[in-house]
Amino acid sequence: MEARTPGAKRAGPGEHVFDMQKVNQIMGGPAYSPVFGGCVEGERMIVAVMRYPAGKPSDAHSHPNEQWIYVLEGELEMQFDGKWYRGGPGDCFYVPANKVHKARNESAKDCVFFTCKDASHGLHGKKA
Repeated sequence: MEARTPGAKRAGPGEHVFDMQKVNQIMGGPAYSPVFGGCVEGERMIVAVMRYPAGKPSDAHSHPNEQWIYVLEGELEMQFDGKWYRGGPGDCFYVPANKVHKARNESAKDCVFFTCKDASHGLHGKKA
């Protein structure tokens, strides 16, 4: 079976370990976001380790599946309903399904985060 997200790795029978730095390098939101990294899809879940370049904002966007974003390195800011929230290593953002949001990394270094979504609609959303 093919992955729902273009360029993502679809986990196959007997595959249980993935090197997220080598599996692939895809854009996390080609039409609205500068993030990129490795992405693997299973039957019900999508996981990715993404790099958010310093100084690059995203456009407002949404996706029909909910999302979790766990910050591993650096800082990430996300906006919901006009209010900005800042997270650093160990912080986890929750993005409800269909919630318009945007992100930015205004720090001097890249942010690296782990993200997880249900696989019902692939990784990518759409620009608001």
